[in-house]
Amino acid sequence: MAMIETRTNAEGNTSFRVKVRVRGFPTQTATFARKTDAKEWGKQTEIAIKEGKYFKTAEAKKHTFKELVKRYLDYVELRNPRRHPWVKQYLAWWTEHLGDYALSEIGKTLIIEKRDKLLTGEKKRTNATVNRYMTALSHAFTIAINEWEWVQDHPMKKIAKLPEPRGRIRFLDEDERKRLLEACQVVDNDLLYLLVVLALSTGARHGELINLRWKDVDFKRNVIVLHDTKNKERRVLPLACYALELIKKHHAARNKATDLVFPAPRNPKEPWVSRPVWLIAVKNAGLDDFRFHDLRHSAASYLAMNGASLAEIAEVLGHKTLAMVKRYAHLSEAHTAGVVERMNQKIFG
Repeated sequence: MAMIETRTNAEGNTSFRVKVRVRGFPTQTATFARKTDAKEWGKQTEIAIKEGKYFKTAEAKKHTFKELVKRYLDYVELRNPRRHPWVKQYLAWWTEHLGDYALSEIGKTLIIEKRDKLLTGEKKRTNATVNRYMTALSHAFTIAINEWEWVQDHPMKKIAKLPEPRGRIRFLDEDERKRLLEACQVVDNDLLYLLVVLALSTGARHGELINLRWKDVDFKRNVIVLHDTKNKERRVLPLACYALELIKKHHAARNKATDLVFPAPRNPKEPWVSRPVWLIAVKNAGLDDFRFHDLRHSAASYLAMNGASLAEIAEVLGHKTLAMVKRYAHLSEAHTAGVVERMNQKIFG
């Protein structure tokens, strides 16, 4: 129940201190200049405690967004170090705009207001980029709710994602592929040629290949086993033909001071930074609008054009659903037509 004490200070000013005691919970106190405010606070606090809402609300009032981000980044760095740098980048922007707000003051309207600044500010972001900012913020609140109990309700649960354009499909045609591979063979570092061939033949991501270790290359089974993938599931990449031949040669001449398949020349304990020579090769090959990740799109496109089903492409690329590989559906029309033709021949003769 709530108890109110009347207090008068040395200057003759009166205040009202209210105490709320509920069995099984710590005593809560607050001081007000008006008795009516003290009574109302006592009444509402007692109801909130009995309904199990008070302490969650109190935590949200006690902590600022800046404190949430600091604790969350420590959490991510410990559990998912590879994710930490980009999450830190996105949350730095949110901290700049929400840092001093108490968590209790951050709601849907405020978040949408700040989100729109990403879209319309001096540095305008695309819908896809803004969605990544929103995803980073959303997960931070999810952890604050589920693990720390700093917030009771998720402020982003009714905010829809912004519409994004269809997935990019940029793949190398025969002539472009030939020019790129030739350009990779004449750059200063011969690791680039192997890296590009592996990317084209397996569909692996740049980070998966550049952090690859020899212990993950199984020459008995002729596969690469990826343990640390984007979706957190182990994936096996078959090695065949030319790619297998190249990696065997590279293994025979490897730097035995490191277990990395692509070590940095000056510091073999660290992965090689391939971007500078990659950009040179792309420029020398005369390729327009081509990124390293497009080698993955190229691998998927070649699979589709050689009869692989969408399920098979998803398996090779490591996608959990078919949604991400539907962009390649039009490239497998010949395969689909063949399936339909065989079915018709079987049932109609």
